Amino acid sequence: MISEPELEGEWDTGRPATPAEEPDAPRERVRGPRTAWLWALGGAVLASAVWAGALVAQDRFGDPAPRIAYRHVEDLCKVPLTAVSASTVKLTGDYARHNEHPALDWAYCEHGAPYADGRLSYGAEVSVQLHKKADPGTEFGADPAGLMGLGRMASSGGEVEQVPGLGERALLTRRVGGSRLEVLDGGAVFSLTVEWYGGQDAPDPDEDAVQAAMLEDMRALMAALRK
Repeated sequence: MISEPELEGEWDTGRPATPAEEPDAPRERVRGPRTAWLWALGGAVLASAVWAGALVAQDRFGDPAPRIAYRHVEDLCKVPLTAVSASTVKLTGDYARHNEHPALDWAYCEHGAPYADGRLSYGAEVSVQLHKKADPGTEFGADPAGLMGLGRMASSGGEVEQVPGLGERALLTRRVGGSRLEVLDGGAVFSLTVEWYGGQDAPDPDEDAVQAAMLEDMRALMAALRK
């Protein structure tokens, strides 16, 4: 039989009241911790969304990667200097180097010919740089020593002139004993150097013919590597 204390709720068990026992209690009293957790989760999601949006905006409005319309080759010596050989002596590519990097791919070839007494000796260097991160246009023409110092025959100095109709920009450097042609096209930088030396009794080459041959071989090289 239920006694009066049980009916009147006079027992004190020390346990907290439940919503069934306190129908008028505020709901926040029970759901407060969960609400705070949801607010924290929402703040984290919002922060992540803002960060992701910032990254997208940075990619969208940052400096774009340079345009590269040419492919990288490991052995640049496989592309012959046909026109230069016809205007000088038969040149053969016999020393190739290359490297691939997330920011820059480059290839290099040195061309030479057998030595002959009483005749001028000729040599040539060809290089291709593919800049994949930074625009090379701001530094174009500022490396007179060759492909970042890798060239062994090129030297600084000489008379520089613009060459129209070749890539975006083209520079031809004329100096005693040789010429150098550089071409900028998007993120690609091409270089061709031709030099001659020795043979004191041998006549000097027709420099205009050599430079015209360099332009022809440069066009052929760019066409061969175009994607």
